[in-house]
Parts: sequence; structure tokens; C-alpha cells
Amino acid sequence: MVMIEDITATEILDSRGNPTIEVTVMLNSGATGRASVPSGASTGAYEACELRDNDAKRYGGKGVLKAVGNVNDIIRKKLIGFPATEQLLIDNELINLDGTKDKSYLGANAILGVSIATAKAAANSLKLPLFKYLGGISGCTIPTPMMNIMNGGKHALGGVDFQEFMIVPGGANSFNDSLRWGSEVYQALKSLLHKKGLATTVGDEGGFAPSLKSHKEVIELILQAIDLAGFKAGTDIALALDPASTEFYIDDKYRLECENLSLTSDQMIEYYEKLVAKYPIISIEDGLSEDDWSGWERLTKQLGSKIQLVGDDLFVTNVERINRGITTKVANAVLIKPNQIGSLSETMNAINLSHCNGYKTVVSHRSGETDDSTIADLAVAINNGQIKTGAPCRQERNSKYNQLLRIEKDLMIQAKFMGFGNFAAYQANRLITAKA
Repeated sequence: MVMIEDITATEILDSRGNPTIEVTVMLNSGATGRASVPSGASTGAYEACELRDNDAKRYGGKGVLKAVGNVNDIIRKKLIGFPATEQLLIDNELINLDGTKDKSYLGANAILGVSIATAKAAANSLKLPLFKYLGGISGCTIPTPMMNIMNGGKHALGGVDFQEFMIVPGGANSFNDSLRWGSEVYQALKSLLHKKGLATTVGDEGGFAPSLKSHKEVIELILQAIDLAGFKAGTDIALALDPASTEFYIDDKYRLECENLSLTSDQMIEYYEKLVAKYPIISIEDGLSEDDWSGWERLTKQLGSKIQLVGDDLFVTNVERINRGITTKVANAVLIKPNQIGSLSETMNAINLSHCNGYKTVVSHRSGETDDSTIADLAVAINNGQIKTGAPCRQERNSKYNQLLRIEKDLMIQAKFMGFGNFAAYQANRLITAKA
């Protein structure tokens, strides 16, 4: 049995230049595991607590020395001597040691760093890749990428209100081809924006962030790029949206400033219905606010049989909120972000609950990322079939894509890539080519 011999943490920088925590777990076998924790910008109100120092003299108050100290002092003393392969035991010890509902004592960032680093150390000790350690012999589905190639909202200030405009290259026969298709569209979009005199600077997740006047204008540009790259929208490549609507839900109205609109829940649903009728959109994430449960019920009744409706801020990878969604028949898919809940075991519980009740899951990055590629292995291990990790740009995004290329090569003929088949509401004859 391999035992935890030491645990250390340090403060590093994420892709936005803000501090985050990195944890290293060392075992008596000589194996080590290292994990770094991402950070979100548009965070749900019900996420586990990301512990920050709030010391204005360091990093504008965003330092994580408290979380680092909690790992090096409190957690280290507790877990030395524990068997590294007993993930559930270790995660439960961390949760109990924290003792709060939102992990605000130790910090979800401290707990998650230790949780994932332990799993990596155990996998390395057994000489297994992480996806095989987590998924066993059944983990072999390479996820379809959902690539955020145009940014708005909190990811690109000054742009449109919707946060993410994604392409889904689900018509490909392999992940390798799907990634290539997405990259080719991304480069075509860059050239198109340049020709139109629009900015090609990128937002937090690698997508372009030009100043445009409407969401339809963004979508039309993406469709032009798909065509320029030699692909067919709706057949080769579909679209997905993440409005992150909680961010523009103010005084019970959805306020789309870029279009000078102030909409009720029903009007917002109608807005989406028109977009879905006109464009090859197969997934909408956080279409309504995290507390607009009645609106979500109506949204699901209207569009849930036609497209994928993903809850992110709505569910925050939390089994209590996912259970509420299941009971009230809200959404049909769950976004999975380990740092929203704070441990690997709890993340797996959220995934299993979703799958057992017919909900799809989408493993996701955060806007403030690191080069840690754990979510790529996790997506394959659980056979969830979908991953969000940004544009094929910036190394903290590409590290996940590159890891999936390695895994697909490692699995060879065992690798399964289902493309659009991973989308619950997908029907090949439903996708349409956008009207001119």
C-alpha cells in the first residue's frame, strides 16, 4: 500500500496573471502528483469558496497564501500516512476537516489541489495514466470539443452580452480531426476579422473579442468562417452558446445592453427560440439566471427536446442543486467544474447522479486556467463525451487538447469518438444550415 509521505503547496499564477494554488503530494513509493487549481470570472453564487487573502498589499487582495498555509500546516499534518489510493477516504477527511458547507475554512482551492494531486500521485505510483486510474477499463470515450472562439460578457469587456460563442466540430470521425477542424475555423475567423478591420485580440479563453453590435452579428461571422474553412455549418460543425445570463439578469429582467433590450424570462426564451430556429445551435448553457427556476422550467419545456440545455451557475457541480433540477425537470445537461464543489470525489458524485438520471455532462475549464490537464483525463475516464476548454489558442487551453490527442493515440482502436452523438437532443436531420 502506497502512503502519503508529504504534502506541500505554493502560490503560482494562472492565465490571467492572478495567484492560484499548486499542490504536490509525495508518496512513500517515491511517486509524486502535482495539481494546480483554476479560477472563474463569472462565478455562480452557490459555488464552493475560493479562499483569497484579501490583503490589498499583495496582488490586489487576490493572494492565496491562506490556502497555501492551510495545506502546508493543517492538511499536511492530517493526511500524512493515509493510503493514497483511498480517494473517497481522503476526500471525506478533507471535507470533515474543513467542517463548513461551502469549504470556506480551508478553502475549496486548497482542498481540490490536495484531492487531485493525491489521485495523480496514486496513478503515477501504479504506473497508470490518470484517465485509466480514474476510469478503469471502461474509460475510453474521447469528448467532442466545444470551442469558445468568440468572447463577450465578463470574458471580453466592451463586447456583446453573451459570454461564449462556441463551435462544435461533431461531424468529424476522430478527436484528432475534430480538433483540426476547429483550429482551421478559428484561423479562418481570424483572417475574416482582420479583413473586416475588426480586432483579433483574444479574451480570457482564447476567443476573439471584437466590438460588435449584436449576437446575431457574432453568429453570422462564425458561420462565414466555417464556410471559408471549407466546412458545412450544421453538418460538419454546429454552434453552441453560453450567455452566462446571471451576469445580465438585473431587477428580474434580462438586460442585453448591446441590443438595447430588457426582457422578461418568457421574452428571453422567445429570443432563444428564434436563434435556434434560424441557426444550427445544438447547445445553450446558462440560458437563464441561476435563481430563475420557474423560467428554467419553461425554457426546458420549450427547447429541451430540440437542443441541449446546460446548467452551470444553476447547478454548480452540486448534487443538491442537480437533484432539484432533476425533480423539477429543469435542463438536460450539467456543466462539471471540479473547483465549483472542491474535491474529486464530489465531482464524480455529481457526474454519476447526472448520468443515472439521463442528464448529459460537459467537463469544463475556467476562464483563469493553468497548464494542468486533469479535466482532459477526467472527461475520458467518465465517458461523458463533451469538453469545454476554450479556443484552440493559448497553452493553458491547448494543454487539454494536446492531452486528449495523447490519450486518443494511447487508446488506439479502443478510443470512441461519437461527435454529435454525444448530444442528448441531437438528431441528424434537425440541424439546419443557417439562412443567408
